[in-house]
Amino acid sequence: MRLGVAFGWHVHPWEELLALVRRAEELGYDCAFVDGDTSMLDLRSDAEVLEGWTASVALLALTRRIGIGSMRLAHHWNAARLAQAAATAERIAPGRLRFLIAAGDRAIDRRFGLPLGPPGERVGRLDETLEALGALWRGESVTRSGRFVALDGARVRPAPPGGRIPIWVAARGPRMLDLVAAHADGWELNLPPVRSRVEAAAARLAEACRARGRDPAGIARSCWIFTRAGRAAPGEALAEFRRLYPWFREIPDAEVEPALVRGSPESCRARLRELAADLRLELPVVDLSGASRDATRRTLEACAPD
Repeated sequence: MRLGVAFGWHVHPWEELLALVRRAEELGYDCAFVDGDTSMLDLRSDAEVLEGWTASVALLALTRRIGIGSMRLAHHWNAARLAQAAATAERIAPGRLRFLIAAGDRAIDRRFGLPLGPPGERVGRLDETLEALGALWRGESVTRSGRFVALDGARVRPAPPGGRIPIWVAARGPRMLDLVAAHADGWELNLPPVRSRVEAAAARLAEACRARGRDPAGIARSCWIFTRAGRAAPGEALAEFRRLYPWFREIPDAEVEPALVRGSPESCRARLRELAADLRLELPVVDLSGASRDATRRTLEACAPD
């Protein structure tokens, strides 16, 4: 089973993060995700908030095999510059960039003067950005005069091999799922691995695909699965998940708690395999976001791919 790992929430200073990603590579993980386009952090004021794209490219340069990904947010980027940056990373480390993108929804970005905008505007910006990325990566000379993307003969050289970089879109609402149907190679579920909720979102995605004449089976699936190996007090994992992921507050504890993977190495590996099969995940991701260095290393070792 292919398995990714996520080191999120700016827990690790650079030297520690690099060591953990290198250890994940040694253990056989397919890819590692690190913090992305997050301008500031409101949970901890003392953390090293490493800029996501810089850290991602550095990790590509300082590892040998493992894929590296981090979240891109459309309102942080000019579309042509994003296309050029990703194509350059692909040139430097062929086949190892994991391009994950979303619309973003954190009001804290406004502290850096970034134009967050209402939900409809964010989805529209992402739609125009994804369309432009595809054309630029195909090597076209691109002119656009959209509401959010304005280009005048923009080109990217060198274009990535085959004229594409696989696009993964994090989505759970109807408008974002329509963008998955329109543009994405992969769907990052942006949900805890709760079967009923994933199935409902998958049904909406299938409907959007049918409207576009696309087979939803051709879209790969990934899901970040909150995982902690070892003993823990009752309710500890749930409390930690709630603290780190307040945007899932509408999902009751009774649904969330069974979706958290915890316990012995054997039980964690078995549960990850079960969830991957049940939700048809091409890439389950062991979510170690927020965990300390020791807890991260313990779970990383416990859940290493077979």
